[in-house]
Amino acid sequence: MAWMVTKYLLTAAVVVIVSEAAKRSDKLGGFIAALPMVTVLALIWLYVERQPQEKIANHAWYTFWYVVPTLPMFLAFPVLLPRIGFWPTLLACVVITVICFGLFALLVKRFGIQLLP
Repeated sequence: MAWMVTKYLLTAAVVVIVSEAAKRSDKLGGFIAALPMVTVLALIWLYVERQPQEKIANHAWYTFWYVVPTLPMFLAFPVLLPRIGFWPTLLACVVITVICFGLFALLVKRFGIQLLP
């Protein structure tokens, strides 16, 4: 149980660091948020918990492919925010991401990369 609490606290600290940095500097907050800290922590947790190397490698592999269709959201958000407000923008970005992910999954499936079950 202590291990699970430690994982939660360290992982939550990443979110706090990003939000606090973003308050002080848009660029620094964005830079820190763009770092793959959550993925690095997940890889560390998998390794420490003695998961097979194949599982750890697969996590990194699929993380790459899942990140790509999220990128349009980061372009749409600053364009939509002043026009429609925060919550509608957030919802629109979720919809954009889901659509991009579905289309991207269909595209990469042609190359033998299976992202959907």
